[in-house]
Amino acid sequence: METRELRYFVAVAEELHFSRAAQRLGIAQPPLSRAISQLERRLGGPLLERNSRGVALTEAGRVLLAEARAAIDAVDAAERRTRRATGDGSEPGLVLVSKAGAASELLTKLLDAYAAEPGAVKVEVDLCGIGEQGPRLRDGRADVALLHRPFDVIDGLDTEELLTEGQVAVLPSSHPFATRSELRMADLEDVPGLPPMSWPGARAQAGAGPEIRDSTQLYQLVGLGRAFTILPESARAEQHHGVATVPVVDAPEVTTVIAWPPHSRSLALAALVRAATRL
Repeated sequence: METRELRYFVAVAEELHFSRAAQRLGIAQPPLSRAISQLERRLGGPLLERNSRGVALTEAGRVLLAEARAAIDAVDAAERRTRRATGDGSEPGLVLVSKAGAASELLTKLLDAYAAEPGAVKVEVDLCGIGEQGPRLRDGRADVALLHRPFDVIDGLDTEELLTEGQVAVLPSSHPFATRSELRMADLEDVPGLPPMSWPGARAQAGAGPEIRDSTQLYQLVGLGRAFTILPESARAEQHHGVATVPVVDAPEVTTVIAWPPHSRSLALAALVRAATRL
């Protein structure tokens, strides 16, 4: 199979419509249809069910969609990492991706510890939105990531655990709950006057508040009294006007891990992971 064929198939499988897929790919519909038919002949069976109402995936098509996405991500990642290694002749380095505002103290200590290592290379820090670290690591935009279980998916990655901590409720400082010494999960099932925030990719709860894109938006909405949320305990180090944090004593623990692709052979990356695990 060719990468081009896989990209064609993914477009049709996601759009479930040949005309829309052709428009998305910037090609005419007839060559797209021929390419999919050729792929089906090569694989020995139908990948799509075609009828007057549109297109649906067969069981084989669902299998190929998952595999094709992973294969395309791997090819894209290989290209990005190779370009970074050979690219413009500048000094090679590492790209570390982390959620903006998360594990800030740990990240500072990690960068300082690694910089003191013999032969340390430049580390570019990519601070991203909520839930974006994993995709950036998998598609090659980053070499290494700080992820947080159980929120981030770590399947298929190599990891080392760095920090396990409890969680705190992040509330407007004017809210009655903000004066408590501790809270429990049951207290947060129905917080008077405040909806819980929604997280990207998560199934929204009934009555949930706005979907959060980044930590700046999160703290501003809490400070304005528009919502509340639960974050790892390290969030208490962040000082924001109008925001209070209260320990949630029975909340699930959150584990911060350093993650990287399992096939990596980068000595610089190995040194960074060693520095992280020593902290």
